Order: sequence, then structure tokens, then C-alpha cells
Amino acid sequence: MDINQYSVEKPIISLGAWFDTPAGAYIQAWEQARLNELTADIFGYNAVQIGLPQIDGLAANRMPNKWQTDVIVPTAHNAEPKQAVVLAHDFAELPFASQSLDLVVLPHVLEFATEPHQVLREVERVLIPEGQVIICGFNPVSMWGVRQAAGRLTGAHFLPMNGEFISVPRLKDWLKLLNMEVNRGNFGCYAPPCTTARWLQRFAFLEKAGDRWWPYLGALYIVQAIKRVKGMRLIGPVWQNKISRVRVGVPATNKMKNQFDVKTKQHG
Repeated sequence: MDINQYSVEKPIISLGAWFDTPAGAYIQAWEQARLNELTADIFGYNAVQIGLPQIDGLAANRMPNKWQTDVIVPTAHNAEPKQAVVLAHDFAELPFASQSLDLVVLPHVLEFATEPHQVLREVERVLIPEGQVIICGFNPVSMWGVRQAAGRLTGAHFLPMNGEFISVPRLKDWLKLLNMEVNRGNFGCYAPPCTTARWLQRFAFLEKAGDRWWPYLGALYIVQAIKRVKGMRLIGPVWQNKISRVRVGVPATNKMKNQFDVKTKQHG
């Protein structure tokens, strides 16, 4: 497939440049550490990270085939990603065969995608049964979420303005509709939305406290879900007839008893 066949002017993910800020580096460090923990023990053959090549979500994974895709292929004018982008495509139409991937990583794709529901439907399609998806997102129920919401009113955006935060309960509902079961989850980054590295370091003590006392208020979350496929039962006319014959038939012990009674009467 020609990686240049897609005509895309700009990536849906607009966090690349923001990751160069102190707040972005703080977020990136936490996400990279958690992704390394989650993906290290996921086995299979084919894994794909979709979007945001500034994070290498498959760095710790040991699958033989790992790819990074995005809506554009970086050129000399783009920032150098951590992972080489091998394919450009529309996130709502994944160029992979159905049931061909063991793992899909979506770092902040849904909240910056035009059609997040369609993206999830495509992910469910390309995953094999028992395949896994890992989703990273900003938590709207946090100080970062409140600041982003306030920025929409004041015009002073802390994060890119075209992002829409998705709550964890809402995301779980979307996954449940696709028969995808949430397996693990993490919240993190409890420091206030500061713009300088100095102030972020001052609030470093909140990481352990937040993880213990208010874990659902972290600025970020990572959700890991497994594609479940319901079992099938073969019920046909032949099987039903066999069942009915077994139910209405006379037990062997009863037949032997009847024959014994008849012989007894004859000789009596």
C-alpha cells in the first residue's frame, strides 16, 4: 500500500508540539512508563500504535511485528517522532484486515478524532478474538479537565482547543457496546496544570498522595480492554430429535424390570 495515497493536510492528533512544553514532558513521561508496564506482557504477532508517534507505546512489547501509523508521514519539516511512521491513513478507516491484530494502542486518538465511535468500531473489527486495545486519554474529572473547560470560555487554552475529553464511564459504555471488556486501568498525573517544570516538580509529592486518596482525579487515564467473542451453540433438527428421544425413552433399568415381571407371571 502506498503510504502517500492519503491526502491529509494536518494530523488529527495535535499534541505533538505541546509535548515539547514542560507540562507535555510531564504527561509523556507518565504515559510512557505505564504503557511499558501494560504492553510488556501482551503476546501475539501483530501490534499497531495509531497516532501520536511522539510516544512509543510499543517499546516494551515483544511481538515480532510492530508498526506505527498516523494521518501523515513525517517529512523533514515535521518533528522527528520516536517511532517511524510506516503508514498514513484515516483513523476512521483502518487499512488492516478484519481480525488481524493482537494489540492496538490509541494514545489520545479518540478525544482528538472527528468520529471517535467509528474509530473504536474499526479497532474492534481488526482485533482478533481476545485481542487487546489500550487507550490513553485526559480525564475531564480533574484539575486539568477543569482548566481546559475554562479555557474554552476565556480563550486561554491549556491544551489544543480541538480536543474533547472523554470520561472513563463514558468510554466503558462505548467499549461494552462493542463486546470489549475492560481489564485494567490506571489514573495518574495529580499535579495541577502548571506551565513550568519548576512548579510541576514542587507538586511531585501529590503523585503518591493522589494515587492513594483521590485516584479518580488524575489528569490522565489508561484503559486496557479485551475483545470478547461470545460462544456459539449448534442447534439443529437432528440434535433436537436426539434430545427428544432421550427424554421420552424408557430407561434401561425400567425395561429390565418390566421383562422380569413378565417372566415371573408366566412361571408363576
